[in-house]
Amino acid sequence: MSQTATHKPLSTGVNVGFDVELRKVFKVYGGESAVRGVDLSIGQGEFFSILGPSGCGKTTTLRLIAGFETPTAGEVVIRGQSMNHVPPYRRPVNTVFQNYALFGHLSVWENVAFGLRIQKCPRSEVQSRVQDALKLVKMEGFAKRSPSSLSGGQQQRVALARALVNRPAVVLLDEPLGALDLKLRKEMQVELSMLHRELGVTFVLVTHDQEEALCLSDRIAVMNAGQVEQVGTPDQIYERPQTGFVASFIGDTNLFRGRIEGAHPTMLWIRTESGLKMTVQPAQTTPPLTSGRVVVSVRPEKIQVSLTPEEQGNCFEGRLRDVMYLGTHVHYVVQLLSGDRITVRQPHALTVPTAETPIYLVWDAESCLALPDSQG
Repeated sequence: MSQTATHKPLSTGVNVGFDVELRKVFKVYGGESAVRGVDLSIGQGEFFSILGPSGCGKTTTLRLIAGFETPTAGEVVIRGQSMNHVPPYRRPVNTVFQNYALFGHLSVWENVAFGLRIQKCPRSEVQSRVQDALKLVKMEGFAKRSPSSLSGGQQQRVALARALVNRPAVVLLDEPLGALDLKLRKEMQVELSMLHRELGVTFVLVTHDQEEALCLSDRIAVMNAGQVEQVGTPDQIYERPQTGFVASFIGDTNLFRGRIEGAHPTMLWIRTESGLKMTVQPAQTTPPLTSGRVVVSVRPEKIQVSLTPEEQGNCFEGRLRDVMYLGTHVHYVVQLLSGDRITVRQPHALTVPTAETPIYLVWDAESCLALPDSQG
């Protein structure tokens, strides 16, 4: 699949390649656009995440797919059929919410069976489908319990079973693990991934947790201010961000603003605002970067620390200002002579005699990326 979503003309023809399509979708509240021209195509059986900070429009986008909101403009298509005038209960989707939304007065079994009973399914079918759904999420032994007697993780499993029992084409997950503690959250991430692989159903996850999106997703859409900034696989989003926002939001990075002083199809020469001269790899943008202002992104783990200067690559002198041991790695803060403060992540501790001992940060052109400067 291509890295970026493309606009398709409105149609009612069946497209067997996609379970969900958003075509130039806008949502306006009181004159303010919460979603602005979003184009997305989500493949059948894909685990697709919509990632972004609070207020970026990701939950509104999910609600538009679910039918809880109606587009101000554009079209929502599920399995080739326009959903703009289809109410939520008639769409082939089910939503799992962060707060679980379980019925406290009903047992676990009755919660999962609720949707089937609304559809007036035969009793024998309800029995077998509820049993299968509870078994799928390892909750078959809790059928008679009330939701209030369950842990957060158990309640989340029941919410998943209730969504899956209706056999939807698409499962929508609205920050489903947000209320769980860190350890349980990690465990549920693994279970979600395994469940997705086992079922082959399309999952659409909304989250602000970058690590969660990176570890679970086939592809990710990064949203900012109501728009999609980039769509790609986790490695494309992390290793080859297309905007400064994506680079700074996904993981940790060091950003330098500057101007292009020389250009080659595979290399740029940059002078930063603080006077550093860098050799940088250009981002894959259209049109290609050849002049003007840019933002340079350098991931902390791409930087090497040395007690002697290097002749190859980008090498800058600095002083160590802080060290944090974080178990799997050591986090350094280094202040360059230019005044820039740089974060560095290394697997092992570096012995530096004094705080004023010269140290050198080194990275090659392939380890940093020049991006268009939207503020410039």
